[in-house]
Amino acid sequence: MTAPHREAGTKPPKRPGTIDLPRTHDPKKQASMSPSASEPVGSATPDVTTTGAATSRQNRTREMQLIPEALARAHMDELMREAEMERPAQRLAAARRMQRRAERASRKARRALAMAVMQ
Repeated sequence: MTAPHREAGTKPPKRPGTIDLPRTHDPKKQASMSPSASEPVGSATPDVTTTGAATSRQNRTREMQLIPEALARAHMDELMREAEMERPAQRLAAARRMQRRAERASRKARRALAMAVMQ
């Protein structure tokens, strides 16, 4: 079979794009996403319904990229709260260690003084 004869300078007829083979890869030229009838009302984010495809895809991608950051931030906040709660206990333990060390040094000094007086 031969290709149909086209006049010079004419464009091929426009075909609708598919997911696998979009008409264009430029997000600005793609159709905006509208919610389907099977979707419950209010399930779509305002970005999807009010803006074009590029912005909604960009927002979803940004949100997905920020999820690990948000989880890490929440984890660090929890660790900081735990550390704040443990600080008084750590201070008390350190104070008791220093007190025992001071008492030991005091006993050693008394013993040394007693030994010096006895001789």
